[in-house]
Amino acid sequence: MVGSAVLRQSKQAGYDVLTAKKFELNLSDAEATQRFLTREKPDAVILAAARVGGIEANRLHRADFLVENLEIQNSVIKGALKSNVPRLIFLGSSCVYPKNFSGEISETDLLSGPLEETNEGYALAKIAGIKYCEYLSQEEGVMYNSVMPPNLYGPYDNFDLNSSHVPAALMRRFHEAKENSANEVVIWGSGKPLREFMHVDDLASAVLFALENYREPGLLNIGPAPELSIDDFALAMKEVVGYGGTITFDASKPDGVSRKRLNCARISALGWKPSIGIVEGLASTYEWLRGELKKEAVRGWN
Repeated sequence: MVGSAVLRQSKQAGYDVLTAKKFELNLSDAEATQRFLTREKPDAVILAAARVGGIEANRLHRADFLVENLEIQNSVIKGALKSNVPRLIFLGSSCVYPKNFSGEISETDLLSGPLEETNEGYALAKIAGIKYCEYLSQEEGVMYNSVMPPNLYGPYDNFDLNSSHVPAALMRRFHEAKENSANEVVIWGSGKPLREFMHVDDLASAVLFALENYREPGLLNIGPAPELSIDDFALAMKEVVGYGGTITFDASKPDGVSRKRLNCARISALGWKPSIGIVEGLASTYEWLRGELKKEAVRGWN
């Protein structure tokens, strides 16, 4: 999802873009990654590749999320350094910050408290990548930055109900409930936690903005994004999808952290802000999803 959005906007901005997917490059293979970077000599690297998943996937496979993300990060970041790439943007996640943080979370709050247990493995890998980029910027004369987005949604997301994040999972559930005329959609948790939701095209815009305008070592929070309770977000999703049934919350399932509100004063001071509203973003994403589901139906019929 993130990589495709960055690719689209990079091409629109006039950049000549090389992708690991195009070259069938296994980013966990450090030697192959370095050979690729040494051969192509890019002016900058944007590292959006990662193993990601929802609460349940993270909770059940913490070791895999930790190790696989460390392998990808170390391969690309070290390969970029050895290939003399001067500029790198590493995509992190707001889950790197302490759980149950009552106020807005600034970049300086990293490592100031315990992490949310359900996605600790993923968060630890991202923290390692953040610190690796920071250390290299301080010690090697490169500018390797990390950007922290909020919860993302948009086209090319993972809509598998067993492994997707909240926005994609909700959209798929409401769509299937509408198609099957189901009377009820059950959502994990209490519905009370607050989350920021950003369309992936806004993130891609921020990544390119940071690439061109941010020259300080360390983190950069991306936002501000609209903050909604899971309950209110579900109601907005229900309206966009056109589902007419009821919503029930299963409070026996985990909520995750109660709130994750990013302080985005740094990027706001540089002049960037998001432009896509919740309803607009969800509507365009749902239109994309319906098109993909129609393609799947045709392939299945054939």
